[in-house]
Amino acid sequence: MEELIIDTEYITLGQALKLTDTISSGGMAKWFLSEHTVFVNGEEEDRRGRKLRDGDLLNIPGTGRFKIVEQQGE
Repeated sequence: MEELIIDTEYITLGQALKLTDTISSGGMAKWFLSEHTVFVNGEEEDRRGRKLRDGDLLNIPGTGRFKIVEQQGE
């Protein structure tokens, strides 16, 4: 499982798809989620605006599994 490091309180599912190189632009998120199954914390999710926070698990079949990790400030 890879770590997806964020420097904000949360990112959206659409942003996560872009960060993992699953899609090439944010505009593809709605289409991708309508055509593919994606899981957040073990549950199927199709809302591109779903907020992913520290500790959430993202499973994108065919791409990989990711754990959201919030970068701690120094």
